[in-house]
Amino acid sequence: MKRIIIFLIPLLALSSCIKEDSFNNSHEGNFEALWSTINERYCFFPQAEEKFGLNWNAVHDKYKPMAEACENDAQLFDVLGEMLNELRDGHVNLSSIYGTTQYRDWHQDHPMNFSDSIQRNYLGNDYRTTNGIKYTMLPDSIGYAYIGSFAGGFNSDNLTMMLMNLKETKALILDIRNNGGGLLTSAEKLAGSFTKDKVHCGYIQHKTGKGHHDFSSPEEIYLEPNKGAIWLRPVVILTNRSVYSSANHFVMLMKALPHVMTVGDRTGGGSGLPFNSILPNGWNVRFSACPILDADGNHTEFGIEPDVRTDITSEDWNSGRDTMIEKAKELIFAYYDKKSGEETE
Repeated sequence: MKRIIIFLIPLLALSSCIKEDSFNNSHEGNFEALWSTINERYCFFPQAEEKFGLNWNAVHDKYKPMAEACENDAQLFDVLGEMLNELRDGHVNLSSIYGTTQYRDWHQDHPMNFSDSIQRNYLGNDYRTTNGIKYTMLPDSIGYAYIGSFAGGFNSDNLTMMLMNLKETKALILDIRNNGGGLLTSAEKLAGSFTKDKVHCGYIQHKTGKGHHDFSSPEEIYLEPNKGAIWLRPVVILTNRSVYSSANHFVMLMKALPHVMTVGDRTGGGSGLPFNSILPNGWNVRFSACPILDADGNHTEFGIEPDVRTDITSEDWNSGRDTMIEKAKELIFAYYDKKSGEETE
């Protein structure tokens, strides 16, 4: 509850310090309401301007005539969705009876790096499930757990039971590939099972005004340990471009821990805390309003690079072998070989 309070209070303060403008319920009015809301509250303009030269004023001039020319609401919805896609942010959505818009190119131009059928070769038929996490013991005493979503809550007792069932393993592979996110609290709950100390893992900022660069000073974010079993042996996290939102946040939290390594592709990003607003016609827009930075002060909105970059090769894919799981095992073996050598010196 403490973390929720920390996150919600700045959003309430944001509402009080940025005055709402009034727009009428017309095609032009709804267009201006959406453009202005994003202009004043979206938090990643500085990064978008630097990364791909986004000019939000030019976007206004491009789409305003298109919105005014719409003959019905369905056409307006499509135009507004196209305008939001100029942000190139999968966390920005417009929802109405016509559906929900979303920018998807953030992962479509990258290798999939995950296969359910190949994964079954490793999970087998005797895996256990807890809180939606599938886990088993691989050969050579290595634990493997697949977390496909953070949409549900995690229970400390169930997480403890999972770790106790894996206590005979010497290392754990956490596979979060294709995890599109869910609840921040679930990501934090799981990450809290891997530290016995309170750990500084990042920062959060809040909008303080309507300008694109109006932010508060970074405030520290800490990871709190869970009650119950804590895992302090080596952990390798597998990631791909479809690791997004709270799953991206989970990677940021875990990378602050000394016994954790990440393997695979850059995550999809989507790190900002969400904000919701309603257009005059009742359509809902959701976008990032508070940027989150890692422990080194780097923005994680556009993804987090792995410690070891690895793709599933076409040869392995065709033979039912997961290059990324095998790489994780290789790194675990190397860790223990090094440790054994140091102990014998």
